Amino acid sequence: MRDTLSLLFYLMRLRVRTRLEFRAALLITWLAQAFGYAGIFASIWLILTRFGTIGGWTWPQMAFLLGFHTLGYALGACFTLVQLRRMEDIVLGGEFDTLLVRPLNPWAYLVFSGFNIEYGGHIALGAGLVAWAWPQLSIAWTTDTCLLLAGGLVSAALITASMITIIAACALVLGRARYLFGIYFDFWELSRYPASIFAAPFQVALLSIIPLGYMAYVPVAVLLGRPVPYLGAFAEIAALSAGPLSAVAAFFFWRFCLKRYQGGGG
Repeated sequence: MRDTLSLLFYLMRLRVRTRLEFRAALLITWLAQAFGYAGIFASIWLILTRFGTIGGWTWPQMAFLLGFHTLGYALGACFTLVQLRRMEDIVLGGEFDTLLVRPLNPWAYLVFSGFNIEYGGHIALGAGLVAWAWPQLSIAWTTDTCLLLAGGLVSAALITASMITIIAACALVLGRARYLFGIYFDFWELSRYPASIFAAPFQVALLSIIPLGYMAYVPVAVLLGRPVPYLGAFAEIAALSAGPLSAVAAFFFWRFCLKRYQGGGG
């Protein structure tokens, strides 16, 4: 086990060193991503300056929500999105068959060998928004709030990695899975906003079947002392447990699909 972990971290370090060979291109990528997201957030800011609130959420609260969502997503996506989004090509091209004969878990190899540091712009923007909004909100710096903040971010990263893993695993059985990422990102964009502004069916979907509401809305609402529909007093527990539960579900779903994998030719 120790040797396996050492190998995985070596693959990750190797990937990082490779990307750092082109520092200027990496910096431009970070800036481009940060400006792209900043443009979207600016449009939300303009709406709030005109109408005051969105579903009762002020701009500092929304900035905190957007920063938390961006940061949690980046922490999970840097390990999974770029690597597993091409799972359809890996399967149909026969590359996945070569991974099965290596003395290493294929999922772990794909994730760690393709570790993506291009999410630096996301992380800087998300952390910056959280740091800017926190002093303007009535959130006390206590052990409980700090643990909820850190635990919520870890849970958000696990939800992101789990959802991407589940979608990628579908390619092992169906051969095609790229279209599922489009559906995932449609719901992902909705999860940037407070779930309470949507109709009841969307609220239920974001808090159950597609648990993207736990990426930011639920933990941030708990930190702000705002009520969470359907969860009530269990919101804090749900915010911290959603990520680990999603990871367990993704683990078993990956194994389920892997057992039924028959090769790129079906």
